[in-house]
Amino acid sequence: MDWAKIMAPLSGGESDRRIVAAALAIAEPFGAELACVHAPADVADLIPWMGDGFMGGVQATAVESIRQACAEGENAARAVLDACDYGRKSFLSLKSPVWAALAMEGRLADVLVFDDGAARGKGPLAEAFQQIIGDEQRPTIVARPGLKVGGVAAVAWDGGKEASRAMRTALPLLRKASKVVVLAAPVASSRKFDPARLTAFLSARGVACEVEILTDAGDPAPALLKAAKAVGAEILVSGAFGHPRLQEFIFGGATRTFLNADGPSLFLSH
Repeated sequence: MDWAKIMAPLSGGESDRRIVAAALAIAEPFGAELACVHAPADVADLIPWMGDGFMGGVQATAVESIRQACAEGENAARAVLDACDYGRKSFLSLKSPVWAALAMEGRLADVLVFDDGAARGKGPLAEAFQQIIGDEQRPTIVARPGLKVGGVAAVAWDGGKEASRAMRTALPLLRKASKVVVLAAPVASSRKFDPARLTAFLSARGVACEVEILTDAGDPAPALLKAAKAVGAEILVSGAFGHPRLQEFIFGGATRTFLNADGPSLFLSH
């Protein structure tokens, strides 16, 4: 089954053009809908932070300013999509409660696309990225320069459930890749797995692939990134947050290394 709906959350800011261009690069080869969703700041979330010290008139002025900024952001986001020459596109601006609405829209999309800034915790969509990939567990692409469908794809494989979910969800992308390379570091994992079994799984589903075994017994994340770059991967498919999220936040983990490193675009699934 191919992807039918690619969702691009937009903030109304400077990053929107990059996000729409990346989402279009994913949607077009599949003939999928390019669904742009404007996710503004939620007034309902901001009012409690104003506190009781705000006088009624001051509070009303602040709320009106926020609403005006949201309207301007919606117009800017809509203009970016309007400038996109693609037949299957849609636009939706979310209303309060914004997070609940964004989560619902994400559940009805095949893949969501964010830019590198949001993935690194920067910009107005940083929190949305964390919630979508961690809480909603939706397949997510972190778009970086060079992203395209039909190029080289690398799959980080450790036999775990997160890696398995990412690989299976990414099958439409892998089928269109010019080359698929499975990257595995068994000596760096406590899990016993045979990468050749993944080769058989993918072959039965129309994906020919190569396997590269990494022999470094240390932290596998830098080795995986280095290997992905060496094979010329435009995208790296990986499970996300294989450890509890609090542990990942405190100690790092492969996901955080991937997000903070310069490298290929990422296809992540938790």
